[in-house]
Formats: sequence, C-alpha cells, structure tokens
Amino acid sequence: MMFNLFENEELKNEALAEAERLRKELRHHEYLYYVKDAPEITDAEYDRLMVRLREIEAEYPEDVPADSPTQRVGGKVSPEFTEVKHLTPLLSLGNAFSAEELRAFDERVRNGLPAGSSVEYVMEPKIDGLACSLVYENGKLVRAATRGDGVVGENVTANVRTIRAIPLTLTVPEGGEVPELLDVRGEVYMPRHEFMRLNEERAEKGEAEFANPRNAAAGSLRQLDPQVTAKRSLSFFAYNVGNGALEKHSDSLAMLKGYGFKVSENYKVVPDIEAAIKFIEEFDAKRSSLAYDTDGAVIKVNAVYQQRILGATGKDPRWAIAFKFPPEQAETTLEDIVWRVGRTGVLTPTAVLTPVKLSGSVVSRATLHNEDFIREKGICIGDRVIINKAGEIIPEVLRVVEGKRTGEEVPVVIPIECPECGWKVERQGSEAAIRCTNPHCPALGREGLIHFVSRDAMNIEGCGPSVINQLIDSELVRDAADLYSLNKEDLLKLERMGEKSADNLLKAIEASKENELDKLLFGLGIRHVGAKVARILAEEFGTVEKLMAAEHEQLAAIRDIGGKIAESVVTWLSVPSNIDLLERLAKAGLKMEFATRATSEGNPFFGKTLVFTGTLPTLGRAEAQTMAQDVGAKVSGSVSKKTDYVIAGAEAGSKLEKATKLGVTVIDEATFLQMLKE
Repeated sequence: MMFNLFENEELKNEALAEAERLRKELRHHEYLYYVKDAPEITDAEYDRLMVRLREIEAEYPEDVPADSPTQRVGGKVSPEFTEVKHLTPLLSLGNAFSAEELRAFDERVRNGLPAGSSVEYVMEPKIDGLACSLVYENGKLVRAATRGDGVVGENVTANVRTIRAIPLTLTVPEGGEVPELLDVRGEVYMPRHEFMRLNEERAEKGEAEFANPRNAAAGSLRQLDPQVTAKRSLSFFAYNVGNGALEKHSDSLAMLKGYGFKVSENYKVVPDIEAAIKFIEEFDAKRSSLAYDTDGAVIKVNAVYQQRILGATGKDPRWAIAFKFPPEQAETTLEDIVWRVGRTGVLTPTAVLTPVKLSGSVVSRATLHNEDFIREKGICIGDRVIINKAGEIIPEVLRVVEGKRTGEEVPVVIPIECPECGWKVERQGSEAAIRCTNPHCPALGREGLIHFVSRDAMNIEGCGPSVINQLIDSELVRDAADLYSLNKEDLLKLERMGEKSADNLLKAIEASKENELDKLLFGLGIRHVGAKVARILAEEFGTVEKLMAAEHEQLAAIRDIGGKIAESVVTWLSVPSNIDLLERLAKAGLKMEFATRATSEGNPFFGKTLVFTGTLPTLGRAEAQTMAQDVGAKVSGSVSKKTDYVIAGAEAGSKLEKATKLGVTVIDEATFLQMLKE
C-alpha cells in the first residue's frame, strides 16, 4: 500500500511537471500569435497542447493555478460590475485639432520647464478603443478596471482575462526581476476584421449591429458573461505604466514589450514639435491600412522627470495631448432604399445615394442596418443626409439634415412582403431584423450558394456572385448539388466565360470534393453553424449519418454547442429537401465523413494513449506526436497504468523504466511507423 502511495505521488508530480511545461509552451505560442502576429504552430497543434493540459488539470483540479491558459475562458457570470479605485488616477487627455494648437501645447510645455530645456516627444497612434488599467502583483494579473471617472472604474477582471493579447503572467526578460506591483495602462480594442465578422453574424441572427469597432469593443468588454467576451476576439495595446515608470516614456514602452505586452509598432521618438507634426501628417496617410481603428495621435513628453515637473490640471496631464483627426463625412441625397435578402432570410436595407467622394473613394451606397435604425434616425427617401465610414470601413448614414427638407421627402415603407419571392416577412421575438418566412425563397438559394462556394466553406475559386447569378438565371443551377453536374458546354454559355476560365472552374469544383466534412457542414449554411461549430460537429460525430441520428439533448450537451445551435441543426436535418440535397452531394462524390476520424478508427493507435521517450532515429518528437494524433491517438508526457504504448528511442530514461515496471508495451520507431500504416 505504501508503495502505491509513493507511486501515485510520483505520477502526480510528473503530471504536474508536464502541466507546467505545457503552460509555458502555450503562453509562448499565445504571445507569438496574439502579440507578435507570428505563429510558429498551427491552430490544431495549439489545440492539442490545450487539450492535454485540460486532461491533466481535470485530474488534479486542486493544483490548477489562476494564470493557467485554460482559465482564460469560463469564469463565473457577474451579477454586476463592482467599483474599484485606481492605484493612481487614469487621466484623460486634452485635444488638439490643428498644427497651431500643437505648437501652442509645445509652448505651454516649454514655459512649464526650466528655461532652455530641450523637449523630446513620443508619438503614438490614438487607438479608438476603451481605456483599461491592469494591475499585476508579483507578476500575476490580479485586477483589471475601466477608466470610469479616472479615479474609480469598473472591475472587469474576469472579462479581461479572456483577452489573449493580455498576459496573465508577465514574461520577465533574462536577468530581470519580477515587479512586486505593476499598473499597466492601455487600450482594449476590436480589430476591424473581427468587427465585420461580428456584425455579419449579428445581422444573420436578427440582432442589432454595432455602429463601429469602438462601440463593439466597449459592449464586449462590459458583458456580464465572460464567455461572451471571449468569443469577441478583443485585443489590447499597452501604452503606459501607472507606477514605476523608467527615466523615459520610450523606455517604459520597451519594458512593457519585454514583459509580453503588445505595444503599437507605430510609435516614434521625435526631437521637437515640428517633427511631431510631420509624424501626424505621415501617419494620417497610412492609418487606413492598419488592422485597427485610430482617431488621432498622442503626443507625450518623453522625459519622465519633465512629466513630473509639468504635472496635471484637473483630469488632463500637462505633458501629453491628443491630436484628433477630423471625422471624414460627406453630405449627399438619399435617393432610394433597396432591401437585400440574405442567406438566412434577413432583409437588410441599403441606402442608394447620389455618388459622393468620402475617404478617398466614391460612395453611392450605405448601410441602414435595420428597421429600428431607420425609425430612430427619422430617415425619409429624398433626405439630405450626412454619411461617414463606420470604423473607416463601412459607409453608413449618420444623420438627416432636417433643415434642408423641402416637404417632398417620402417616408420609408417597411416591406411586408419579401422583395424576392412575395412571401410575408415578420420580426421574430426580440430580433431587430425582419425575415422572409419562405423556406424556398430564391434569394436564400442564391445567397446560400454564394456562401457554399466561398473561401471558408468549399472554396470554389472562380465561382463568385456574378457567376452564381448567371448559373441561376440560366436555370443551370438550383442548389449546391447542381454545381457538380455542370460541364464545359454549360459554362461557356455564360458571359465573359472563356475556355480557360471554364476549365479552371471545373477543376475547382472537382477539387472541392476533397474538402473535409467540416467545410461541407459550414457551407450548407445551417443557421448558427459557423466554421468552429462545423469543425466540432465533424470531429464529434465523424459522419453525416451519425450527425443526422443525433438527438437534440445529445447535441446540446457538447461543449460550445448548446440548445440554440442544437435546435437549429436538428431542424435543418429534418427537412426533406435538405436530406435530398445531402444525398445528391454524396452521390456527386463529396466527403460525408471526417477523414481523419474515418480513416483512423481501425488503426491500432486509435483512442490509445502513447508516450514518446528518448531520441528517435529519424523522427522529431513533435513530428512523431502529430503523426500519432492524426490517427486518433492521445499523446501523454508521463507514463501511468493508463498508458497503452511507449515509443522509446536512444537514451530513454525513467519513462522507459516505469513502462517496464508497469508492464506497458514498449515499441521502437520502426514498429511505430509500421503500425501507423495498419
């Protein structure tokens, strides 16, 4: 009995040591991906590391540290946000709108310093997000708060922990010391691509869209449920420290970068205010190409001792100021409103405008979001309207110029029938959108086909919206299965379709048959089934047949699925026309099973636990582990009674000894490779 106790303790220690190695590796890869934008491994490889760590932590839950990568998502739902006092005031900035105002700021700075002082400035992009303070104690994140009134903010720690660009534990450079207390100031923001994805998703669900990335970031950070925040892909730029600043602000930025924070790649130290003004002019020309929104630039005195001399007035520091770019807006006439029917039946209004130049391009259409937006703005056809680019991406109507109304404007008539098929439309529950009730609406078919061939779904190159429209209008295609019966003669009938284009399209259609099941499930356009959910379903069930046999309760119990998605999947798979579509796609040669799972269930390693030890003759450790996982094996870092095989190479040590002791099967690399082929 005593031997077993010692043995169990030894196994536990090995497992905990492996868990700590995994945490270190996962933190490293999170830093590369979310901070450096330079990943070294694939998402699948990252997921495998995370799965293994979860397995160990599930076995020893009492030893899971608060800063483990597994603890980023899944915190408790907060009934409300509590107030928290900042360690030092989180100051706001005064604004400047012209070069003259910047020169006046520079003059005030010089007047506030000893005569003859030279002043160096640090220039940084003004990120259009939400200010946040992060407090670290002994290198661990312990608290996060919004700006609030500058003295007291809202405690959003649980939500901030889900943002992967924010380290839960500081990375301390070699030779450095862990700070006892560090107050990091920065901006939580939403990247533009995530903003667009989120609004598309909300529109499909009939939910109100966010006006711009800043509103989306603020709404996401202040969610009562951290799991919702986690799905919004927020990011973070660090721009200051509230305590322990170094001699120069630029040194503090370098320090923050060394601790593992994302610091804007566009900051610059300049020698004087004229160089600062030049920086702003150059930055204005390139900011539209950035992956995030900026609404200006921040100018800070670099020398910290000079900052202290200058101090603050009210809530604004005298040593810093924000230059705000003027919002690009234009006035034009709203000539008409057209309603587009999306692939889920949602009717989206688009304003048809008298063409006008805005942000370097000619705009003739703008989003109106939904019926509520039109009513709130009091929009009429014929109105003079002010438009801007929401988040510098999507043209939108900002407001009506009521003083220019002539009395000839026409109120907007909200459709009661679908503009595509004539069926009635309706608003469901609390949805902001109106939706066509005809399950066979031709618009659903057209938009569904456009989605089916898209890059993230079946990825059929050369089959864009214009080609899809022609195929439908020519009655060559009604649904996705019809794409696989097209021939060259059919395609040559289409406008601007030459022989080479036709050949390439047919090759792309044929190549799409090799896509994995998850791509097909996503391409089918099942409501609420995005790319991630499609992958989960494919991995969980392995085949379309098994997925169709699944009941609501079984689906709802799967992690990240839940009742709403389960209901949508079960409903879609019960519609006779959808069942017929799947049968025709299968007949056309598309994969109806998840290849990795389908080809691996008969492999000797499928579902088995493997441990690699020592140096293998030809395979690297990571390569061998990936090969094992690809056939459905579980790879562990420690040997236990649950281990099925140990693959041993040269200089195998204690793991080999333990395997022999426990009677675990030990094989070499050659046997491992041979069994992989079985």
